[in-house]
Amino acid sequence: IEGRSRTKISPLFNPHREPPWQTMNTTLVTQSDCPDVKVPIFLFFTIGLASLAENVLVVVAVTCNRNLHSPMYYFICSLAAFNTIASLTKTCENLMITFADVGHLEKKGPSETKLDDVMDCLLCMSFLGSISSFLAIAVDRYITIFHALRYHNIMTMQRTRAILGVIWITCGMSAISMVTFFASTFIMICFVSFFIISLVIICFLYVYMFMLARIHARKIAALPSSGGRNCHHQQRWGSSMRGALTLTILFGAFMVCWGPFFLHLIIIMVCPTNPYCECYRSLFQLHMVLLMSHALIDPTIYAFRSPELRETFKKMLLFANWK
Repeated sequence: IEGRSRTKISPLFNPHREPPWQTMNTTLVTQSDCPDVKVPIFLFFTIGLASLAENVLVVVAVTCNRNLHSPMYYFICSLAAFNTIASLTKTCENLMITFADVGHLEKKGPSETKLDDVMDCLLCMSFLGSISSFLAIAVDRYITIFHALRYHNIMTMQRTRAILGVIWITCGMSAISMVTFFASTFIMICFVSFFIISLVIICFLYVYMFMLARIHARKIAALPSSGGRNCHHQQRWGSSMRGALTLTILFGAFMVCWGPFFLHLIIIMVCPTNPYCECYRSLFQLHMVLLMSHALIDPTIYAFRSPELRETFKKMLLFANWK
């Protein structure tokens, strides 16, 4: 905006083109002394390709290993699929940037603009799908821990597939609406509000879950020893809590990686002409590195925290008979 070269594609996830809501007379904009921080294009390619390979591995593992056909792993598979879309889309977009910079593509041609809108829709859908998957996982963990006896009646596979279908259709339609009408401040407010409200709901569920878990653990410890039955109950409870802890770590990684980008959007709405805000916005490409790194971090957490997934990955990479 401040006379800088923002010559490319994407209003939502792209640092190189001015979004439509920022089109204004440059004489009204406060100049900033903070230069844009540039990230080498090969770093984006490296992160994109590595995260693409990792998340495809997760999707294949959950799809083909029958031991992983449970609601929680289906939601994790959905999360990995959304991460796969994000990684693939950002890799293609960076490829378009490279071709545009060397003159093989028009930076604002009609075909390139339409293709860029499609990629923005996919990226927006991947974000909405990721946060929706986290919400579904949080609810699933809550039911697993506190309604264990009725869990299989509540979270049937048919109901799980229906929830996933609703998530994918709703996120796809919402992403198209957001990209189409992103010039509207209302749309950006809805986008940011969805992120904040979802964070609050998920944080509340996890805090409430761990508080009740602590109380329940004390009650179990106070019970008179009843041999194998009590031991089995403790093992089952411990397994559920480990799953909840894993998903809490995943959610923490999500907030760390996506938070700076949403702070960037909030700054655009609150102080678009403030030079101090512009200094933060000059870090946009670093925010994009964090955003893309989320898809790289998640599968590592799966492999580290889940013995079943870790064993499946090992057998897949060694071409063993793992089905």
